[in-house]
Amino acid sequence: MRHGGQILTDQLHLQGVRRVFSVPGESFLAALDGLYDSGIRNIVCRQEGGAAMMAEATAKLTGEPGVVFVTRGPGATNASAGLHIAMQDSTPLVCFVGQIARGHRDREAFQEVDYRALFGGLVKWVAEVDQTERLPEYIARAFSVARSGRPGPVVLALPEDMLSAMADVPNRPAVVVPTPAVPDLEDLVERLRAAKRPLVVVGGSQWSPAAGDCLQDWAERHGLPVAVAFRRQDRIDNRSASYVGDLNVGPNPRLMARLKEADLILALGTRLGDIATGGYEVLDPVRDRPAIIHVHPGADELNRVWTAVDPIVARAPDVAMALFARDDDLPGWHAQQAEARAEYEAWITPKPTPGAVKLEQVIAHLDRVLPEDAILTNGAGNYAAFLHRYYRWKRFGTQLAPTSGSMGYGFPAAVAASIHAPGRAVICLAGDGCFQMTCNEMSTAIQHGATPVVIVANNGRYGTIRMHQERHYPGRVSGTELVNPDFAALARAYGGQGWVVETQANFAPALEAALACGTLAVIELKLDPDMLSTGTSLSEMRT
Repeated sequence: MRHGGQILTDQLHLQGVRRVFSVPGESFLAALDGLYDSGIRNIVCRQEGGAAMMAEATAKLTGEPGVVFVTRGPGATNASAGLHIAMQDSTPLVCFVGQIARGHRDREAFQEVDYRALFGGLVKWVAEVDQTERLPEYIARAFSVARSGRPGPVVLALPEDMLSAMADVPNRPAVVVPTPAVPDLEDLVERLRAAKRPLVVVGGSQWSPAAGDCLQDWAERHGLPVAVAFRRQDRIDNRSASYVGDLNVGPNPRLMARLKEADLILALGTRLGDIATGGYEVLDPVRDRPAIIHVHPGADELNRVWTAVDPIVARAPDVAMALFARDDDLPGWHAQQAEARAEYEAWITPKPTPGAVKLEQVIAHLDRVLPEDAILTNGAGNYAAFLHRYYRWKRFGTQLAPTSGSMGYGFPAAVAASIHAPGRAVICLAGDGCFQMTCNEMSTAIQHGATPVVIVANNGRYGTIRMHQERHYPGRVSGTELVNPDFAALARAYGGQGWVVETQANFAPALEAALACGTLAVIELKLDPDMLSTGTSLSEMRT
């Protein structure tokens, strides 16, 4: 006989889980008891949104479902930010939520929430476990759903009396998720052979270093230009002759023109969403009819927005490896590839911004000095555009960034990355507004020995919103200014180290010291208030 919490944690161990993230709550005390001597490390966080983001980032790094425990009511609603990221990023994640006792339902009991209604449109599957003996069944299904097809998040609600009840039930073995076989690729190859202006667009999850290498070699062999979807830049070495840039917010206009002019798009793993298509304006699914070969593991994603000439239900990395293994006689598009590559290299030549500290030079320095396996994270804001434009990712598994555009993600992701890969350089680039959404997780970093370096781009405002505000309501500043703390002093208050950089010359020694200090470190960049984005300044917008 075991109580439900023990059954649950035993099942997690069998599924290969060795680390979970949580904010404790009385609704899942039995699960905490089960974790006590389970061999599963429990990373105790400060807010459920940060905990869910850490679990999501860990899943990105490992390829296995991240696991997070949160309590009922406000714990669950706080965690929803991380679940939304996992859903839009196609990241496998299992969230366990404490629930009121079964006998108290429908009375609006303390922190009662209908989780099926709350999460129904936000995750792949949500269920409530009513019988203790069915825990292995539900957990096995949760891990299967999270990993199969298009990966994503799953929520299991756990009534506290169910979790503390005793049951005699056998464990279930680890879930084996079938991988869709790569079909015959003759039609894909024949359509490529006939194309005059092909463009490969890479995105989605489930990639690996080996698959990225195969994609790069295959594209270089045939002269195919490769673009990546928003925040998927580590799918291919950005130094490759085949890499021509990312389809992001504020993209290279020449790359977007190539997307529009392509007579064949090979979409590998990407959904070709609104960011990649310029808000559905560069490519309009209502009016444009681009020839698309769409490779995606989720059958429901194919023909959902774009009608593909060749829809292929398969994992994009598997198709990339299969294409590499073929010996096809393709015409070659090396001249187009070289031209697109030259446009990319011109695009990443930094445009000077105002002020004594220049964010474009900060990113260029990171690109020069960081090791190739350094992990870089970010949330959302204009500051992130500098990283995406000027940094070159060299290896798979080194970029953690939310395609959902969630602020606050970068720092929890960096904490999770440092715990997962101790000894590797982990850099979080954050805006002053973005960092303050989750900076309380500095306490989590110190407690669990994480040593990320946070570079805070402090311009005293919510920069992205201010940019849009100036564009639509010039001169009418409303709701976008910030009063900030001394970020370096705040890091020291938590037990870390901190530096304030007010001139460009001071950044390099601050970074060197931060990487060597052996603890959490924060470098605050004092940016000129006129600095707004990679392409324009505040004063330029007003002229």
